[in-house]
Amino acid sequence: MLLEEFNYELPEELIAQVPAQKREMSKMLVLDRCNKTMEHKHFCDIVDYLTDNDLLVLNNTKVIPARLYAKKDTGALIEVFLVREIEKDKWIALIKPSKRVKEGMVLNISEDLSVEILKKDDDKWLIKLIYNGNIFEILDKVGHIPLPPYIERKMTDNEYKNLDFDRYQTVYAQKEGAVAAPTAGLHFTNEILEKLEKKGTKHCFVTLNVGLGTFKPVKCENILDHKMDSEAFEITKEAADIINDAKAKGKNIVAVGTTSVRTLETVMNKYGKIIPVKDSSELFIYPGYKFKIVDKLITNFHLPKSTLLMLVSAFASKDLIFNAYNEAIKNKYRFYSYGDCMLIK
Repeated sequence: MLLEEFNYELPEELIAQVPAQKREMSKMLVLDRCNKTMEHKHFCDIVDYLTDNDLLVLNNTKVIPARLYAKKDTGALIEVFLVREIEKDKWIALIKPSKRVKEGMVLNISEDLSVEILKKDDDKWLIKLIYNGNIFEILDKVGHIPLPPYIERKMTDNEYKNLDFDRYQTVYAQKEGAVAAPTAGLHFTNEILEKLEKKGTKHCFVTLNVGLGTFKPVKCENILDHKMDSEAFEITKEAADIINDAKAKGKNIVAVGTTSVRTLETVMNKYGKIIPVKDSSELFIYPGYKFKIVDKLITNFHLPKSTLLMLVSAFASKDLIFNAYNEAIKNKYRFYSYGDCMLIK
């Protein structure tokens, strides 16, 4: 299966640089896999498409302000991008420009936070955070939201800082650790969740800390040679019980986002059922994959040649997805993280 098969042309102006004015007013393309039909709606209409026979599974990971800036004594600006914590206060990080730092160097981020460079690890660095107090409170003060590279921001774009802190985060985010948002969830509001609850549409949470692998390009000509980055996830006993009970009653499992899909399918592949577990996923889903638990999917529009596009192509068929993407482009849908979404049923 060749990488070029998952390519498409997207006009640059359709790459969303800011979120919709209101979360729930994003456009939503409703794709019916059986009838191969499409409807153009807004996300607030999701309430009309889900019933008491559906269970929403949402990813409650919380994006940390993982992009830090330090100034060397020379005045040179260094960017430190926190990737993941491997033990207390020790993190894997990306540093730019990498040639300006060396092992043993200490970079001052603010009065409250410094970064000690421990050692290089391939294209990344092992660092230690030096601080007093609660690290996440400090990061909220001095860090920047780690937006994907196709959303253009400058360090001086303070007008966007509060917007990104608020909108590049789901309303139900709880567990810090992600360096990218589970973007399908960005469209939900508390009011929509309440309306669904009143209809009998229950929901539960899993946690997958979205890592840089989300943006890792596939470079192999044959996609089967691609290896996914490992991402940590957790399913609590409460969530496992809710999901298993819903499945036993014949309800539809509606995954909100590809991260929820990969969490659920990883556990089903490994254990044969949903169990309470802390584990990690390297599951690569591409056309030909047989889904074991997910029945419906809410997802954004994904980058060409990305593993996320391959996942949705596996769920709805490549031809149907590419037809839907062409329809979305024709109707000026907004793409990627801050863009519009699809309900695939």
